[in-house]
Amino acid sequence: MAEERATPLRLGSTAPNFKAETTTGPIDFHEFIGDKWVVLFSHPEDFTPVCTTELGAFAKLEPEFTKRGVKLIGLSANTVGSHGDWIKDIDEVTGSKVSFPIIADKERKVAYLYDMLDYQDTTNVDEKGIAFTIRSVFIIDPKKTIRLILSYPASTGRNTAEVLRVVDSLQTGDKHKITTPINWVPGDDVIVHPAVKNEQAKELFPDFRIVKPYLRFTPLPKDKTSAS
Repeated sequence: MAEERATPLRLGSTAPNFKAETTTGPIDFHEFIGDKWVVLFSHPEDFTPVCTTELGAFAKLEPEFTKRGVKLIGLSANTVGSHGDWIKDIDEVTGSKVSFPIIADKERKVAYLYDMLDYQDTTNVDEKGIAFTIRSVFIIDPKKTIRLILSYPASTGRNTAEVLRVVDSLQTGDKHKITTPINWVPGDDVIVHPAVKNEQAKELFPDFRIVKPYLRFTPLPKDKTSAS
């Protein structure tokens, strides 16, 4: 059972807790998070084409998330039994091995709690006329804080590499006093955080360069390149 959500979710909100059945057994979501990062992502329905490709892609990339201390958990508006049958198709079609849990949310309790419903496409409903979930992504840190929210329409598949890239950016930013520029990937130069004065920046980042007073780039020193 999910807790009622009193206020809209925002970046910085505490991820609402819930209990649910999944393909790997029942969970309490906050206990599932534990001391890890979590990527929670939703799907409109089992046995649908775009969702099948997505779950296969996340399964193939799961080792990279695991290296970063990140757990994956999916959600779809069907039963555990349906999910189990669907996973067989996913593994067959994509050559993956889905092992992370998929939440059974046929009644849309978690979908309502996390505002994952589709109000744009009126055809994205089940036989009872209940709206299916859109393709939502939440990145949640070990403090149970929501750090990223993405919402894709049901017709558009996600980019798993982008989700991983954001994890890298968030973890690197948390560890060092930096932000990351457009299209940043690990190994690229980063931006010195605006709160860091030049005097402190010289100590932290000896090779930083000033492009504008408000825009200062720096490579991360070799011992600072890891986000973990």
